[in-house]
Amino acid sequence: MRLKTWTATSAILLCMLPGLSQARDTTLNLPFEKVVQQMLSERKLDGSVKFYLAGVQPKGKVEVLRANEFTNKKTNAFNKSDEAACEWALQSALLTMQDAARKAGANAVTNIASYYKKNERKNPVTYECHAGAVIAGVAIKGDLSRVD
Repeated sequence: MRLKTWTATSAILLCMLPGLSQARDTTLNLPFEKVVQQMLSERKLDGSVKFYLAGVQPKGKVEVLRANEFTNKKTNAFNKSDEAACEWALQSALLTMQDAARKAGANAVTNIASYYKKNERKNPVTYECHAGAVIAGVAIKGDLSRVD
């Protein structure tokens, strides 16, 4: 009986603390190419699929095989900086897109845009990430393409 009372009292007190009753959702716009290069150097990406943000035109002829493929990845942000958690989420998204491109016979993902909560944001340098106290998330969409 005492344990139930103590648990209920603790829960009420925690809800009264500022910030704990409201979820944090910080929007960050971070450098995309930094994460791609890091993944290539760590061999997490093998280089068989290239990634091009919207506004960055690949050299050569582009044939779109499948348009508007998207992925939405979340990661545990607890005890990580917002930037580190966001980079981890983007890494997961890029691995998913690399696999989808390979399956489609594509060698590139072109026209990549941030697509968080289905709100499209195109930028030729950065990606959008949303970081909270516990979770960080990245959603991207792009075209699975063949670049010759």
